[in-house]
Amino acid sequence: MKKTLRFVLLGLLALGLTAFFALVLIVRLVLAPASGEWAAPIALGPLRFEVGVPTTIRLATSSWFAPHLAGRSIATDHGTLQLGWNEAGQNLELHCAPCSVNVPALGAQPVRVAKLFATVRRDGNLLAGRFEAQPEGAEGAETGNPAMSGALKGRWDGRLTQQALHLTLDADDAPIARWYAVMVPTLPELKQARIAGTLGLRAQLGLPEGALALQPRIAGFSVDGLGSEALLGARSSCGPSAKLTKDSWLARAVISAEDQRFFTHPGYDLEELGAALAANQKRGGIERGGSTLTQQLAKLAITGSERSGERKLRELLYAVEMEQTLGKARILQLYLDNAPWGGALCGAEAAAKRYFNRSARTLEPAQAAWLAAMLHKPSAELAQWQSTGSIDAARFKRVAEGIRGISRAQRDTLLKGVAAARFAAPP
Repeated sequence: MKKTLRFVLLGLLALGLTAFFALVLIVRLVLAPASGEWAAPIALGPLRFEVGVPTTIRLATSSWFAPHLAGRSIATDHGTLQLGWNEAGQNLELHCAPCSVNVPALGAQPVRVAKLFATVRRDGNLLAGRFEAQPEGAEGAETGNPAMSGALKGRWDGRLTQQALHLTLDADDAPIARWYAVMVPTLPELKQARIAGTLGLRAQLGLPEGALALQPRIAGFSVDGLGSEALLGARSSCGPSAKLTKDSWLARAVISAEDQRFFTHPGYDLEELGAALAANQKRGGIERGGSTLTQQLAKLAITGSERSGERKLRELLYAVEMEQTLGKARILQLYLDNAPWGGALCGAEAAAKRYFNRSARTLEPAQAAWLAAMLHKPSAELAQWQSTGSIDAARFKRVAEGIRGISRAQRDTLLKGVAAARFAAPP
């Protein structure tokens, strides 16, 4: 009897292994990438192999196969996907709670969404559907702001080829407070900030290369309740204030180097943010900042310099409020008095005296452009200056050429000074 049972168990095991390897073989044959097709690795038990992504998408969204996926779940790097099928709409449904995605342009920390729902319908090589992203819990009730409750909604469509998937997402206009509740529900400022305004968004994403383009629509964005008005009388820890006006050479040069639209934006620059996000996403890390002087001041004075999406969103709230409570002149003065200038040195007055042995108010035009050009990477520029006798020459020239509000004679004198500049490196 025991011998018979052993043979039965061995037979069942053999059948199970045979069925498993047969399934693997079928999957590999059906989903194997064609020549030149976009491919990705998948795991089936202990085995890993490549599948054609377009072929897999076509199979998973076909009306004869997709219903068999209902009730199943798939573990992914972004969260566990629960699959469903809507017979009436002939839609595949995707539920993910929580769900996260890595956006290198926003830092190493993934963007996390508490609840994400999407539908998928395919017609040939065209895909379409809708999506909803919901905050975790009742954020509106907790903060006293009903605008923070509810879901972000929108539509998406895509075009599938053998090499790529091109997606366009259109998020409906919704309160900016709700966007914060969905994307960063644990942000401490949400309990005290009063956030007004709406945000809508169109995003274009190309896969697998990851090219991303954003076209946000912002209306009526304002923030209060964060207490940034305390900076009106703040003193810098970097030393005495340079007390520079917007017409000083250093102020003009810093605006040229860091924020050309400083006097016209409301604390954020959508054009620059979009360009920075696209460039950083393509490179897989933060290469281009996209921050205004106001945002940089918020980072220096309040949020710190952690490279994360959460810090960038905190910084944005403070920047918008600062524009309302401080005004451009005070923001510019505070930035100049607190900006880093290499090593442990900070503040325009300290930098001017350390590097040129004069007050920031009496800097020569070329000296001002030199200091402004250092702000991009102050410590790295200082190290290069000390080792080679010069900072980044191309950036130095671009900063000088970008200075606005000066006469032709002043510009000619400035550019001659830049061409002849040979400044002794500090010890």
